Amino acid sequence: MRENYDFSTSVKNPYSKQLKEQVTIDLEKDVIQYFEAIAQETGISYLNLINLYLRECMENKRKLSLIESNN
Repeated sequence: MRENYDFSTSVKNPYSKQLKEQVTIDLEKDVIQYFEAIAQETGISYLNLINLYLRECMENKRKLSLIESNN
């Protein structure tokens, strides 16, 4: 390992906007169990499944019926 590194020619990570951010949310137990069951079937972690589902909702601009009825 070098004692000093030259970062003057470094390049910004092009994927930095896609990095994940850790957050804490309270989910009801049955919601977690639902995604854990799917995780068992698919071999994908339930946290990744929740992220994939939320991304799909975001990309399709899906809104809750509760929110839509208030507009």
